[in-house]
Amino acid sequence: MTDPVLVPVELAGRAYPVLVGTGWLDRLLDHVTLPEGVAKVMVVTQEPLEEAGLVAPVMEVFERAGLEVHRYDVPDGEAAKSAGVLRELWEACASAPLSRRDLIVALGGGVVGDAAGFAAATWNRGVPVLQIPTTLLAQVDAAIGGKTGINLPQGKNLVGAFHQPVAVACDVAVLATLPERIRVEGLGEVVKYGLIADPELLDLLEQRTDEVLAGDPELLAEIVRRSAAVKARVVAADEKEGGVRAHLNLGHTYGHAVESLTGYNEVLHGEAVAIGTVVALRLGVRLGRTPAELADRAEALLERLGLPVRGPALDRDEMWATIARDKKADAGGVRFVVLDALAKPAVITPERADVDAVLDELGVPTPPEDVEAADA
Repeated sequence: MTDPVLVPVELAGRAYPVLVGTGWLDRLLDHVTLPEGVAKVMVVTQEPLEEAGLVAPVMEVFERAGLEVHRYDVPDGEAAKSAGVLRELWEACASAPLSRRDLIVALGGGVVGDAAGFAAATWNRGVPVLQIPTTLLAQVDAAIGGKTGINLPQGKNLVGAFHQPVAVACDVAVLATLPERIRVEGLGEVVKYGLIADPELLDLLEQRTDEVLAGDPELLAEIVRRSAAVKARVVAADEKEGGVRAHLNLGHTYGHAVESLTGYNEVLHGEAVAIGTVVALRLGVRLGRTPAELADRAEALLERLGLPVRGPALDRDEMWATIARDKKADAGGVRFVVLDALAKPAVITPERADVDAVLDELGVPTPPEDVEAADA
């Protein structure tokens, strides 16, 4: 049990802490200052967290503080990020009823944080939200920075809002409750941080791979802290992704297409980021920007961590239509993040032919009907 280390997100007039420690959630309000006037709390979570014994202790923290606590469970997985679930969550807020001065608490992984954060951004035109991420992916990435949203069949996170939390409370001890695949997928985002901004983090993953995979709490706390520090710096410099925040999208352009076209339930987000990172780095190599040895190094590390480095079969036309609808696309074309060197990311708009050539070089299959059509 350790007191949390504070990583500040320095936004003008709206700064907030990311708190990283081990075994401290039962003392949450010793370290998190709630907004003035909060009387009711809506804890948004999921049933698997109840089974893991994480929900009741958090609710008790607020009850001991004299607050009226309500709970709403969203479905497991990306199904939580739908318009239908969001409507039901609004109705739960109305039933409480939750006032503009009350608090929504997002207790769960990235999908809980995105859905609860969007509900907080829109209920009564905006109420405070406290993020308590319970997966590695959410602790290092999704809960930090104020991005909230839901999915549509046409693409991921197409409807949403920027809504910064009052704090992000990361208790690394909860990661021990995760299935191995869920813990490992978060490492896809961690590798991204090492590649774009923190070479020492990359070294740490390479040198202590076995301990990382075993879930060593002290090591995971360091990984979360370093990743959060990168995200906090980038968000403070570019809150709404008008510039350098786009660098955080390494691996996400192709990765989001993989998630969308496999129905959000076959490939996890961190796995899709790993697949997309390999595509982006190999694209950089093809265009003469990324050193081949850097792409080789990243791919080897992702494989050692147990992450996929090749995507499933996708219809190329559908893939490009999906990418074109992504928030990272603009009038100039589809944007990819590549590396000109380690910790030197750049945003480019490549030609489709170059991306398709990279997918062919990587041996990414197309569905059988595509092959038959081509043969005809």
